[in-house]
Amino acid sequence: MKYRHQYHAGNFADVHKHVLLLEVLAALARKDKGMLFVDTHAGRGEYDLHPGDAAHPAEWQGGVAKLLATPPTHPALTRYRDIIAVGAHGGSLNYRGSPLLAAQALRAVDRAVFFETQREEAGHLRKVLDERQRVRVEVADGFAGLRALLPPPERRGCVLIDPPYEERADFARLHGAVKDALQRFESAVLILWLPLKLRTEFDAWLAGLRAATARPVLASLLWMHPTDSRAALNGSGLVVVNPPYQVEEGMRDWVPELRALLGGVQSGCELLSASEPR
Repeated sequence: MKYRHQYHAGNFADVHKHVLLLEVLAALARKDKGMLFVDTHAGRGEYDLHPGDAAHPAEWQGGVAKLLATPPTHPALTRYRDIIAVGAHGGSLNYRGSPLLAAQALRAVDRAVFFETQREEAGHLRKVLDERQRVRVEVADGFAGLRALLPPPERRGCVLIDPPYEERADFARLHGAVKDALQRFESAVLILWLPLKLRTEFDAWLAGLRAATARPVLASLLWMHPTDSRAALNGSGLVVVNPPYQVEEGMRDWVPELRALLGGVQSGCELLSASEPR
């Protein structure tokens, strides 16, 4: 069965990822010149979430639902919450995924390309984006499609790479995509999401990435279960290559607040600075 993000939409990892995405795009928008945004694994763009619906497990109740129930204080979390809250209707939620969040954040001078391999999902995404300018949805493999877009004529760009990780090969493909993207466009801002299962495996992957590039690499970890447990998903790992100015400083404040809002006694977070020695 093909991966469908609807089963995990709105969980703690989505919140972690989407808050950062909005922060990065806001930082890039401080410069007037246009940019290209690429989402390599876009999904359908929106998800109808209902309590007790077997088609949408309660993962979102431990993620975005908690943030909606308890207003945060940090501006990064508040901005995300305000956008998501528009879709709340009683106990249900029309949840916006990364394509809709990005499209809303982009300006008239910016472009966006969204890749999705499943034709039905891509078709729905086109419908919810059909009134937006300078946006294109392609039914294609995002890893392959990204290569043809770099470097963009704008000479500024941000790429979100969030594969389903149904196969172990996705970790290697992600590493290869980063290396290839930086060879073509070394100043690209790359946002990478990885599942955090065993901490030792994540650390090894990150060390390999940092050894392969001279560009700054920032990592943020948020876990709900101990990082050496055998849970299906212990935590969320985010990596930003070429992080924009002040993104790291902001994360030092909003990620701990997010952990406090979403996590229990076994939860935790850590920021691995882009300036740490290699």
